[in-house]
This record gives sequence, C-alpha cells and structure tokens, in this order.
Amino acid sequence: MTALKYLQAYPPALQEQVRQLIARGQLADYLSQRYPDRHAVQSDKALYNYAMALKQEYLRNAPAIDKVLFDNRLDLTHRALGLHTAVSRVQGGKLKAKKEIRIASLFKDAAPQFLQMIVVHELAHFRESDHNKAFYQLCEHMLPGYQQLEFDLRVYLTYRDLPPPP
Repeated sequence: MTALKYLQAYPPALQEQVRQLIARGQLADYLSQRYPDRHAVQSDKALYNYAMALKQEYLRNAPAIDKVLFDNRLDLTHRALGLHTAVSRVQGGKLKAKKEIRIASLFKDAAPQFLQMIVVHELAHFRESDHNKAFYQLCEHMLPGYQQLEFDLRVYLTYRDLPPPP
C-alpha cells in the first residue's frame, strides 16, 4: 500500500482513488489534463505584484505586505508550501512590523491555479491566523473551488514524490 503523506487527512476512499491512479500509472495524466498550463510568475518582483493584486482585490484593509518571494529553503518535510511571517522590530521609539510571504521555489514550475491557491492561503493568514472555519471561508471567498485546488495540490506533491518510472 502506497503511503500518501500529503493526503492523510482525507477520507480513505479518496486516498484509494489516488492509489489506483498511481498503480495504473495514470496520475501524471490526471494532473496534466486538469492543469495543463504553467504560470509565468518567475521572479520575486512578479510574485510580489501578483500577491499585491490579490490582496488589493480581496483584503484591502489587511496590513501592508513588505516582501513576497520564492524561497529555496522552504522544506516540504515540514509541510511548508508557503510561509507568512510578521517580524516586529524596534526602530527609534516605534515598533515596526514587517509582513512577509515566502513561497516554496518548487512552485515556479507549477500550474497557475496552484500558485494562486498558495498565495490566497498565505494572504488569508493575515486576517485569520488559525486554520479554522473562518479561515477556509475566506480562502473560498477569495478563490472559489479552493478546497478542490488544495486537494489537487496535495495530489501533485504526491506525484512529485513518486519514484521515476523504469
């Protein structure tokens, strides 16, 4: 039985469907049919502009974002596809908070829907810090079909972990 570390929280029936696709060698076909394109956001500057456009559309009143970048150091073993941080620093007599979003570099070659899902997820954390019902409702508002995209992203990560065919 194939271990599906990215899909452990999903129902056994869904996991079994993914295992069957893997066993038949059809997982790559499933993903390429659903997500045939690759996004054009390749630089940190383009990623910043992309994230700011989404923030302006859905979260105008959220705090400003100081930095958005692709990060080679984000590690999937810690389940970090993206990371949002708020670093507080004392400058003079004032406390300044720097807000950052970091996206794992492996998503430079991903489908545009996957990049959008991760950016939406990280942006939603500026309004809702926990993964609660309000958080997922905000994600769904910003990106209809968010739940399906999150599942498919996890299937994509599962595919990336498979050994290459002989």
